Amino acid sequence: MAGETAAVKQALPKREVKIHTLTCKTDQAVKQVLVTLRDLVIFFIGGAGDQESYYGTGPNNNIDYVRRIAVGDAKQLEILKRCPSWVLSYNAFISDDDLERNVLSRIPNCSSAIYIVGHSLGGWNGAHLSSVLTDKGFKVKMLITLDPVGEGKIVYGISSIYRREPIPKADYWVNIRAAAVDWNASDLVADFGEQWEVTQGPNVMGRVDVNHADADRMFVQTLPGGKSARQIFNESILNYFRE
Repeated sequence: MAGETAAVKQALPKREVKIHTLTCKTDQAVKQVLVTLRDLVIFFIGGAGDQESYYGTGPNNNIDYVRRIAVGDAKQLEILKRCPSWVLSYNAFISDDDLERNVLSRIPNCSSAIYIVGHSLGGWNGAHLSSVLTDKGFKVKMLITLDPVGEGKIVYGISSIYRREPIPKADYWVNIRAAAVDWNASDLVADFGEQWEVTQGPNVMGRVDVNHADADRMFVQTLPGGKSARQIFNESILNYFRE
């Protein structure tokens, strides 16, 4: 992990420091200058049975493992205090009241950069959330969908998810499709819910030999282009603060 975060730092351009004279040097009066700080918030959205029990299974907290990786990287990059993050269940923002309480109230202001990382049903609903927030005037900087699920009519009937296929609205979208060679129970569940077969839209997308439940492994797998979602995520945040 240390080597990867160091590589992220090296990959970014160095900041050029410039000095601007705001007033004449002979004017010693105290001046008030408005400084706009860059705010950022990250939402990690779990799937069925992730943050709460789902028909007798869970909670499994798969998305929490992804958040732990991101928090660890932020500590090493010395930006943790500037990267508040929240873990949500896939159904935590469907109603207007839940959207206000669990999402909108946690966004510092309309100019804040919003990052959404969703897994399974959380990827499906998280993609919808990117559209909802953008339509409300917020700025979704990045959307990462980890094996999103939600195409099936049956899963819609028993889960609180959006029915129509998402139309994500984000500056940058990374989509990962789990395609494990050796299936396990989680892949059967994903097959039941019907994985979202994304064919166009993402800036980066790829299929990985990872089981559906292993959201953290998807997050760190190398994708077409030579980088993982983790690397793309970290570079985007650092660039945002350095702009």
